[in-house]
Amino acid sequence: MKKIGIYGGTFDPIHHAHLILARDARESLGLEKVIFVPAATSPFKDSPVASMEMRLSMLQAAIEGEPAFVVDDCELRRSPPSYTIDTVEQILQREGRAEIYYLLGQDNIETLPGWHRFEELERSVRFVVLDRTGSEAKHSYQVVRRKIDISATEIRKRVASGQSIRYLVPAAVEAMIRQGNLYRESAK
Repeated sequence: MKKIGIYGGTFDPIHHAHLILARDARESLGLEKVIFVPAATSPFKDSPVASMEMRLSMLQAAIEGEPAFVVDDCELRRSPPSYTIDTVEQILQREGRAEIYYLLGQDNIETLPGWHRFEELERSVRFVVLDRTGSEAKHSYQVVRRKIDISATEIRKRVASGQSIRYLVPAAVEAMIRQGNLYRESAK
């Protein structure tokens, strides 16, 4: 049975820590591919700063040339609210028999039990926590860990204050942020 990773998030913007941890998860779990699913909005986080279209474009640019990484914009096309269980069901329907590993950031663990139809979701996927903090796990989920001190919040703040984001995001993403004048106002 094929093993597929689904990596959901706002990706506002996508950065190297996202990509490095996705690569580590793919290799350590033996995933055939990782499907990046940008969220329209999260009920547990502030609304994204960049538009859906811009976040999708940045994500596509960031993974260009990486055949094992693909983007699925199903949550951006779906009428709100958009739930992870619906995304998983849609991808399973398309992919056929597959073992799904749902990749999520360490910062989502506390809200996880509150996700829509959580018990059903937990039966449908194997949750894998992507931890870039290096902290001790306080949950029973599998962890892919690499200490990387890069965050989307930091990137937005750096852009707002005129600081460089070179090496924090792929060059194509940096160019898109600059050309689109993204994150120039105070970051959240």
